[in-house]
Amino acid sequence: MSRFIGVDLHKTAFTVCFMEGEEKRLATYKMGEIDRFRSELHLDDEVALETTTNTRSFMKQIQDRVARIHVINTMQFKVVSHSVKKTDANDAETMAFFLSKGMLPEVRMKDERYAELESLANTRHKLVQLKTALKNKIHNILNAHGIVTKKECLSSTKGLAKVLEYRVSAVARIELEVIIDQIKGLNAGIAKIDEELAAQGKDLDGHEGLTSIKGIGDKSGAILLSVIGDVNDFEDEKKLAAYFGIVPRVSNSNETNRQGRITKQGSKLGRTTLVQCTLVAIRYSNYLRAFYEKLKAKKGSGKAIIATAKKLLGIIYLTLKNKWVFEDFPNFVLKTA
Repeated sequence: MSRFIGVDLHKTAFTVCFMEGEEKRLATYKMGEIDRFRSELHLDDEVALETTTNTRSFMKQIQDRVARIHVINTMQFKVVSHSVKKTDANDAETMAFFLSKGMLPEVRMKDERYAELESLANTRHKLVQLKTALKNKIHNILNAHGIVTKKECLSSTKGLAKVLEYRVSAVARIELEVIIDQIKGLNAGIAKIDEELAAQGKDLDGHEGLTSIKGIGDKSGAILLSVIGDVNDFEDEKKLAAYFGIVPRVSNSNETNRQGRITKQGSKLGRTTLVQCTLVAIRYSNYLRAFYEKLKAKKGSGKAIIATAKKLLGIIYLTLKNKWVFEDFPNFVLKTA
């Protein structure tokens, strides 16, 4: 009989519930004791564990010893994350029980190459956010001294240097010098990540097809591919749109059907990059531009750009699924072999 095993995973230790029929056994292991845990596994075991920073590493060390590993998202699995009895042993037992019933919401684990690139792209996103916060701080300091500046004036090295020419207090000058040095460091870091994203992205399946779409460059193509992973994991373009969190909330009750704003429950990095690509793509594609302009007249630019981004994501899905490469994207002409 197959055993169902729940693992409550932490950085230094993990608690395990072995469930076989009506029998169950609890055990706790230090991370240094993973070989002991491996020795107790059977080749027909099924294991459930939460998604954490060390999940992938843990999986690698046991995957050859079990039949299948199920990775769950505790935010979706409310029985675990909102349990009244919140202990490691109870969480492990609950995961094992629901695994035995086939009722666990699983998380998609992407190929390690895609996961590493997505992590790199997320780091870039955080650096950009930090740079924006620091630039806003500069504007605030200057405004406090009666100096009004435009947002774009801090986008270049020359613009940053000019900030130090303004007459401000000695304390404010020190603050500005430190902030400007930090922004320069962030610019260098972001440039280095951009270079690596573009280089690594070219080795991913579908990169040529994706970048043949006007509006998607090497960097944005790499980010989108890192978010999507294997496109075959998605049954259709609607599932991909849901993964990006770019589908509307739906509320159905009796005879009332309502659709609200987009869920935003998917990849924020993917949505941001997709919208940026869409803003460029509508400049080249008559089809996308006409779609955008028609919706803009009815619902405003905000809703129109989101709907157009979803339309572009559908094109991206078909491009990756069918291994298309465009010869002339604006006119939907495919390159012939």
